[in-house]
Amino acid sequence: MGRCALGMALVLLASVSSADDAPKERPPVKEPELRSELVRRAKADQDVRGEVTQWMKQFGNKAFADEAAFLATLNSEQNDAFQKFADTMRRVDTENTAWLGEIVDRHGWPTFTLVGRDGANAAWLLVQHADRSPKFQRKCLDLMVKVPRNEVSQKNVAYLTDRVLLAEGKKQRYGTQFILADGKCKPRPIEDEANVDKRRAEVDLQPLAAYLKEAGSFYVAPRSRRDEPGAAADGAS
Repeated sequence: MGRCALGMALVLLASVSSADDAPKERPPVKEPELRSELVRRAKADQDVRGEVTQWMKQFGNKAFADEAAFLATLNSEQNDAFQKFADTMRRVDTENTAWLGEIVDRHGWPTFTLVGRDGANAAWLLVQHADRSPKFQRKCLDLMVKVPRNEVSQKNVAYLTDRVLLAEGKKQRYGTQFILADGKCKPRPIEDEANVDKRRAEVDLQPLAAYLKEAGSFYVAPRSRRDEPGAAADGAS
């Protein structure tokens, strides 16, 4: 099950990484109906992840910090409940990936001008979670880097770049993807790690150490802290 189950829960807060890209007001866009549908689908994506994350919190740190230990603690009834969450996430992601594929074929990558910043951010969230279709993720990344820089969030490009590179068996560039080990958030292998903060700064991402600390405050902090308002991380794997 691995990354296809708990891994899907750990991307709950991925959209927060680009939350500061959302406009306070919505300017006119070329495809307002498409924008609305993108935002609707992104909400469905986040809703199901929110539900499973809240359900997992009752199990304490093991629910996030050690996947194997977490799964081993579940009784039959709990495992059935978890499988239902996993099945729902799988269905939502599969439907969103197929739909977004049709949109990309028709319009190219959804830009700010086409669907607004919130719509473009929603499109990124859907492809970020299309892990069962790595070739599609690569296709979308290639499209994103070809559009003008002011038409797509560079934070989103960074997150998807790391996702795609790791799926291709390579090292990530920005350190956005991490694992939970020994009660800590640890970045997956990074290319030229000595200069990762320089690359992160170029796309307006906080230093890696601060990012991992904030992620850890949500995923592996003591339960009493994690349940406090404002304890959520600023991003996710």
